[in-house]
Amino acid sequence: MKLATWNVNSLNVRLPHVLDWLDANPVDALCLQELKLPDEKFPLEAFAERGYQACWVGQKTYNGVAIVSRAPSDDVQRNIPGYDDPQSRIIAATLPDANGGPVRVISAYCPNGQSVDSDKYVYKLEWFARLRDWLEDELRRYPRLAILGDYNVAPADEDVHDPAAWEGEILVSAPEREAFGALLELGLSDTFRQFQQAPKSFTWWDYRRLAFRRNAGMRIDHILASEALAPHVRSCVVDKTPRAWEKPSDHAPVIAEFHAA
Repeated sequence: MKLATWNVNSLNVRLPHVLDWLDANPVDALCLQELKLPDEKFPLEAFAERGYQACWVGQKTYNGVAIVSRAPSDDVQRNIPGYDDPQSRIIAATLPDANGGPVRVISAYCPNGQSVDSDKYVYKLEWFARLRDWLEDELRRYPRLAILGDYNVAPADEDVHDPAAWEGEILVSAPEREAFGALLELGLSDTFRQFQQAPKSFTWWDYRRLAFRRNAGMRIDHILASEALAPHVRSCVVDKTPRAWEKPSDHAPVIAEFHAA
C-alpha cells in the first residue's frame, strides 16, 4: 500500500498537477490539504475517470482536506468530533488492505499560527491538543492508523534550512514542537525519520526569494504511522518534482510505502 500527502494550495488551480502526478504515481491513497473550495466544487469526476474515489470536507477560499483513494472509503469522519471548529481541517476514513486488514487514514491540515504573538497561535496549540485527544481514541478503535498532512511544524533543527534564523519563530517554536512531540508520544512514528535521509530534505519552500532554487525550505509535511503500522513501512520519500512545475504548490508530495508482515 502506498500512501501520499500533498498540500496543493488550491485544488482548483492545481488540479492538472494533481492528475498528472497521480498518472505518474498511482498511489493507493492521496491525502490533500488546502483545497480552498466548497464541497460542491470538488472535482470528483476528474478523479473517477482515473479510477479513484474520494471523500472530502471543503471550505470556500480557505482550508479543506480530502482523501483520494482507489478503494471505497468507509466510516468517514469530517473534522474533530466534539470540537466546535468552523475551519475544515480533518477528514478520516477507513480503507481496506487485503494483506493486513483495514487501515485508518487521516488527512490533516494543521493551523499555521501566523506568529507566536497571534491569537491564531493560541488556536494552533489548542487545535493540536484537541487533535491529540481525538487521536488517542482513534488509535484504540483503529490500531492500524496513519495520519498524513501539512502539520505546519518542523520537528527538529535538521528540518529547517537555517535554524538560527528561525529560532523561536512560528513553525519551529518550542510549544509547537512539543505539540508535535505529544502526537509521537501516542506511539506514532515519523515515517520519514525511520530511514536515512539526505541532509536538507524539505517539503515546503516559500514562493519568495528564490527559496526553492536555493533549497531554503522546511520539512513540515509528515506521515505518522501507528505502532501496528510503522514496522511495515518500507520507504518514505519527498517528491520534489512538482515543486519545479509552472505555477506549483509551495509544498511537495510525501509518499510512504507499506508492505505486509
